[in-house]
Amino acid sequence: MSFNIADNGKKRVVIVGGGFGGLRLARDLRKSDYQVVLIDKNNYHQFPPLIYQIATAGLTPGDISFPYRKIFEDRSDYFYRMAELRAVYADKNYIQTSIGKLSYDYLVLACGTKTNFFHNSNIEASAVPMKTISEAMGLRNTILSNFERAITCSDEKERQELLNVVIVGGGPSGVEIAGALAEMRKYVVPKDYPDMDISLMNIILVQGAKRLLPGMSEKASGLSLKFLEKMGVKVRLGTRVTDYADHAAVLNSGESIPTRNLIWVGGVICPDIPGIGKGAIGRGNRILVDEHCRVDGTDNIFAIGDIALMHGDPSYPEGHPQMAQPAIQQGDLVARNLRALAKGGKEVPFRYRDLGSMATIGRNKAVADIAGMHFGGFFAWLIWMFVHLMSILGVKNKFSVFFDWVWSYFTYDRSNRMILKSAATKEMKDLEQRIRESHWGDLKSAPESADGKESREG
Repeated sequence: MSFNIADNGKKRVVIVGGGFGGLRLARDLRKSDYQVVLIDKNNYHQFPPLIYQIATAGLTPGDISFPYRKIFEDRSDYFYRMAELRAVYADKNYIQTSIGKLSYDYLVLACGTKTNFFHNSNIEASAVPMKTISEAMGLRNTILSNFERAITCSDEKERQELLNVVIVGGGPSGVEIAGALAEMRKYVVPKDYPDMDISLMNIILVQGAKRLLPGMSEKASGLSLKFLEKMGVKVRLGTRVTDYADHAAVLNSGESIPTRNLIWVGGVICPDIPGIGKGAIGRGNRILVDEHCRVDGTDNIFAIGDIALMHGDPSYPEGHPQMAQPAIQQGDLVARNLRALAKGGKEVPFRYRDLGSMATIGRNKAVADIAGMHFGGFFAWLIWMFVHLMSILGVKNKFSVFFDWVWSYFTYDRSNRMILKSAATKEMKDLEQRIRESHWGDLKSAPESADGKESREG
């Protein structure tokens, strides 16, 4: 396998990751003097803030995803390749990927984060994360399948395990999916499963911190707790899930909660990137960058978004929150600076503008911290809906999400309650096997074609 991208004489910007930051950077470099190559393991951009609605059957995957090739279809000197980053050869300006080697003049790491299971193998093997669309689909299938099994189950203990849902993590994702499941329990499950004893379905939210939404205001935390408890969600603050054994979540108090629905949104960690020196790795495995988003100890490698830990912004000495807005703004900045470098101009430093935070708990219930003001309830819910609707790529996607939301609001129904499983063909299995086994490279030496004109790709 190979990238098959010709050297056209332009400097090449390679962007690894098509999330909020990487995609914004790629789009902002339109009509620049660069050849732009976007690499992502998926062929679509996904909208993480609404992934929980996939898991709870409110939306379909196509509603919140958009293909990269559609985004770049009318642009010259733009290339997308579906691949995974394996290593960086900073000394020779190469990266190693699952489809081969590729040289760069500027490299931008926008790889995002992955779920952090804190080295607990039992939890990692049994819990269901909710960070990607595929994981959300897996969670939806798990919950719906367990409902079906509970109807036919003859063992009372097993039935309770099937109907208990334990959510680990009280950040925005945990609060939002807890609220969505509570609404499903109230409005959907009684109609779909009239012969099920709905009182057996318990939703337990476990949060290690002393309050929910620790990244938001005290008012937002208090309101979200009030909303969830009113909806029948059992919230356990100052409590941690330490293990999972015998179909039960084990708490740090020694108590066990029987469940076969363990949803893990308890934290994230950045992936390891071989070739990035240990001196450039900070807290949470994040990559240390300066005020221009340049990786410490390098000249032409940048990191943006969740994976970046900036030490040059005086207003945020501990780095920026791992949210969409810092990633978007950093993507804008790097694009601006790359344009300036191409013309011999001067780079500008990054200064984060906090546009606020928000989370929705359910119908007519949300919390928002905006410009020092704190909102809760219906008005905050309207703000949340508008902001997220406008942030979705594609006019068609916006209309689709809006229609689903309107339908659900007036009918109290979620129309996507199918258990959908994909069957991998032999060709797909063979391809995945080849990708897993090939193009790993060797960090002890530079790529074979490190010198010469043909070294633009390998």
